[in-house]
Amino acid sequence: MPMLKVSKNRRHLETSSGETFFYLADTVWSAFTNISFDEWEVYLNYRKRQGFNVLQINLLQQWDASGTELNIKPFACKEDGSFQFYSRNNEYFERAEKMIELAVNKGFVPALVLLWSNYVPDTWASNIDDKNNMPLELVEEYVKYVDSKFSKYDPIYLVSGDTDFPTARSIDYYRLALNTIKQLSPHCLAAFHIRGRLMDIPEEFSNSDQVDFYMFQSGHNSEFQYMSYKLAEEFYNKPVKKPAINSEPCYEQMGYSRMKYGRYNRFDVRKAAWQSLLSGAGAGVTYGAHGIWSWHKEGKDFGLLGEAFDKPFDWRKAITFEGAWDYSFAKKIVELYKLYDLKPLDIVLKDTKEIRLAVSEQSANVAIYVPVNTVITLDQLFANYHFMVIDLENRRFADAAIMVEEGKTVIDMHLFEADVLIIGEKRA
Repeated sequence: MPMLKVSKNRRHLETSSGETFFYLADTVWSAFTNISFDEWEVYLNYRKRQGFNVLQINLLQQWDASGTELNIKPFACKEDGSFQFYSRNNEYFERAEKMIELAVNKGFVPALVLLWSNYVPDTWASNIDDKNNMPLELVEEYVKYVDSKFSKYDPIYLVSGDTDFPTARSIDYYRLALNTIKQLSPHCLAAFHIRGRLMDIPEEFSNSDQVDFYMFQSGHNSEFQYMSYKLAEEFYNKPVKKPAINSEPCYEQMGYSRMKYGRYNRFDVRKAAWQSLLSGAGAGVTYGAHGIWSWHKEGKDFGLLGEAFDKPFDWRKAITFEGAWDYSFAKKIVELYKLYDLKPLDIVLKDTKEIRLAVSEQSANVAIYVPVNTVITLDQLFANYHFMVIDLENRRFADAAIMVEEGKTVIDMHLFEADVLIIGEKRA
């Protein structure tokens, strides 16, 4: 897989040869502690055929992973089960390296988390469980070791995992990790994976040229799903321009956070993706399946740490969820219509923010996400465009019925019952 870089216009990622790279990731946070090599091969082959090109993985043990029969951890354990950070298990990291080598050989870019929030003191996760806070004096040595094992594979480094930045001490950890990995391997892209609904990271990081792109997560709280477009707008309009990615929208079949009854279905997950992509986070998007990220097996335990979710599905079932194909289809649509560097526009004359619209460079293409069927009036004239409606649930195409009047464009109700993407292509 070629090395990645940020485009000159600071809106998307591209390969070293200059080809646009649409970031389509799957979250498999618990890979290194929970997945056997045989399972890993099955998983990689399946996701590769679906078109995924990035894997988001926690380098250390995921604090809310499912139980596993594998007995391999990154450090020796004390009697209470917490880590003895001064006694690293090299066998664990050697095994992880073999897994990464296999993934890279199949065409994936690893996105590796250096320090999930529970490993850093004062974060929201450490306020729940602080028994595995890594000593600050070991952070530099740990990152150097990670660099020696993994940087040869040109990964993306996610300096943080699901974090906030509540204190100077927590920032010290992330500053040290970022500076160390960038000094050792400046060719590897770096970003911060931050807590759900968080809109800001410290200015020293957002302004830093060591942080290559923004990641946010609209998350799993059922009351705040509008964050899929709200956060995209926020990061698109940051003073320091960088590509933006929704790195953790709601996961398919994930129970609502805080054990609220209900699960996110295929439509919810698809809506989060398209609302993010058309609202400023057009560099890519991440998918998640409840049972894959924690690598769950029927009969194994699943705890209530963190945000507390309902029981996951067995990974063999979760890998087949239809929403992953919807994300794969989204990548194909972006590539087919060259929906890169999209600029969000507020020209939909409707009393809702749920319908999202963006235009590509020089307004060559217009993309509109419509979650519920309705007549749409646009406060702009698109007389010289051909509009196509794409049924996102059944992946069908149909011509749109368009009227142009008094400087406005009216798109009549379409033929489908599910959510759609409407594409307007400028005629030559």
